This record gives sequence, C-alpha cells and structure tokens, in this order.
Amino acid sequence: AMARELKEVALEKAVFRISFKELKEPQKNGIDDIEFEFSANPGEPTRPMAKIASGGELSRLMLCLKVLLAEVDRIPVLIFDEVDAGIGGQVAERVAQRLKKLSGQRQVLCITHLPQIASKADHHIKVEKIQKKDSVSVKVKTLSDEERQQEIARMLSGKITDASLRHAKELLGEKIADR
Repeated sequence: AMARELKEVALEKAVFRISFKELKEPQKNGIDDIEFEFSANPGEPTRPMAKIASGGELSRLMLCLKVLLAEVDRIPVLIFDEVDAGIGGQVAERVAQRLKKLSGQRQVLCITHLPQIASKADHHIKVEKIQKKDSVSVKVKTLSDEERQQEIARMLSGKITDASLRHAKELLGEKIADR
C-alpha cells in the first residue's frame, strides 16, 4: 500500500521498509526497536529515513502514511504544516491531489506557501504576521472567492498582475465554478 501511495506523490522508484529488531530485554516502549527505512533511488539500499530523506521526501512520506492511516484510524482532524517543503511544480500538484483525497475522509488543515496546494482547498484562510517596532501580531482572515483569487495570484508571482490573476483563475476555475 505504501509503494502505491509513494507513486502518487512522484516517488515512483522509492522503497519504504519498516525494520523490526527484537531487543534483548523489554523496555518501557516494548521489546522491539522499530525504524522506518527509505531509499529514493533505484539500486540504493534502504537506510534510516530520519537520516537520509530530504525535507521534501519526508513531507511526502508523512502524507503517504497519513493517507494510509486515515483508512483505519479515527483521528478526525489532520494538520499539515508545510507538507510542501522542498517540492514544486508537478510534484506539488500531485501532493495537492493526495491532500484533496484525504480531505474526503478527514478534516484537513494545511499550512502552505504553494498555490497548487492552496487552490485545491475548499476554504482559504490567510494568516499574516504583522511586525511592529516592539511587538508582533497575527491577522487571520477567511477569504472570499475574489480575495482568494488575488491571494493565489500573489502566491504565484509575488505580486498581483494580469498574468498571475489569469493563472490563479485557471488554478481555481473548477473550485469557483462549483460554488
């Protein structure tokens, strides 16, 4: 199942294994030492995931695990904080599709800086940090369809232009049309 999910997030050649090593004596967490192992490249041996996976690979691995676990656990809300770290382009689109699928089974909150991911959401909340001389505050706002299109345009190019608005509208097209 994990191999199938890895293909969905552009890790077609990756290998994921779980290694179980029996300890000599029981510990407070049990008698087994369990480690996730990973290899992103064909022909490379699996190694401890925490030591060799890049930030983008870790993000995608965790998303795959959450998609699989959502089928059997009862956790109603999943929060992804920058699951898009280290990815972009077509990979971001594929991650966005997996998050969208997961949102059909669970409430998904996703903090993202990528328009491909933000555009797949049912709702868009903008969180803005405002720094003053001696303090910091946070502004939180639920965006309307028009504000959302402008924010996606800003995410695409750093500023709102005719071209970025057209691209944002294209990314959001199906979402806005469905409302």
